[in-house]
Amino acid sequence: MASSAPPPRPTLSLAARSPGAASAKDEDASRAARPRHPNAVSSAGPRKPTGTRRTQEPAGAPRQPPRPRANVYQAPPSPRGTAAAQAAPSPRPTEPARASHTASPAVAQHATSPQQGIRLNKRIAELQLCSRREADDWIERGWVRVNGHVAEVGLRVESTDRIHIERAAQDKQAQQATIVLHKPIGYVSGQAEDGHQPALTLITPASRWRQDPQKDRKPPTSLRGFAPAGRLDIDSTGLLVLTQDGRVARQIIGANSSIDKEYLVRVEYEESHGAIIRTQVDAAFPPDRLALLRHGLSLDGAALRPAQVDWQNPEQLRFVLQEGKKRQIRRMCELVGLRVTALKRVRIGQIVLGQLPQGQWRYLAPDEHF
Repeated sequence: MASSAPPPRPTLSLAARSPGAASAKDEDASRAARPRHPNAVSSAGPRKPTGTRRTQEPAGAPRQPPRPRANVYQAPPSPRGTAAAQAAPSPRPTEPARASHTASPAVAQHATSPQQGIRLNKRIAELQLCSRREADDWIERGWVRVNGHVAEVGLRVESTDRIHIERAAQDKQAQQATIVLHKPIGYVSGQAEDGHQPALTLITPASRWRQDPQKDRKPPTSLRGFAPAGRLDIDSTGLLVLTQDGRVARQIIGANSSIDKEYLVRVEYEESHGAIIRTQVDAAFPPDRLALLRHGLSLDGAALRPAQVDWQNPEQLRFVLQEGKKRQIRRMCELVGLRVTALKRVRIGQIVLGQLPQGQWRYLAPDEHF
């Protein structure tokens, strides 16, 4: 029995080729299948291995920039016309410039030109935090910060700058005292002059008013820092305020102060023919001159503010002023033919002289305000 012949072996329809050889048609198909790159270099052979394993990415995907190290900002690579560079993230936006001082980080100096803004001590006084002199002391002690930095004496600031006062300054200010004194004739308000003693010398334990509401408060051990808040002539008597607190002084005698000061003034009137009227002065004094005392007079080339002036009794006028020029009431009276024989201040704002005896003093209570 004849054996059947084995089936024929299948043959390739394409000619055998070596691994490095390819027909022109296959090369074109292979080139079309590969992703095109603007900077790619065509090669008929296989690429040489680079020794670095890469994660296979989809065809045409942009190459991601390298991950920056932690806490280090790295700018992205500059574009060179490649598709990957065009897809890279844009650089981090520039932060707005912050105001900086030329001083060390802990000290605030002139932020701009020394001629700009206003002096720091003046700004603090305008905010009614203390007096200029006291502000200079705080600045020297390092108790004032501007925009978070310790300020220096002479610093100029703008109204938008943040000013912070340390607690130490506030504690010191809380310990400052204000005293109300009934000044007698013969004492000057400020420093000693022409052999006359300053009124401050009357502040002793022996001259303290026994009915002082602040009985539990001890007399001041030192008179350092006390200054008069408003003058009172040597030949005048009445209410005199002595204070260590610059805020009180500014409130009473500051340029923008509107606090009333009330006086009782005994006068004489000299008529045109030279006769001196000492009694029933109100009847002899012309009404038009009384109107001038209220408004229309000038001193030292400047018009005076309107004043309240009325007869308290036939020989005594009541003045209420909101300013305090040197010997103002006496000079006003002279301009209209009156001569002052006695002057007594009885009120400053809401603080009255009351029953306080002459030559004695008391503390201003915490709940008392001008």
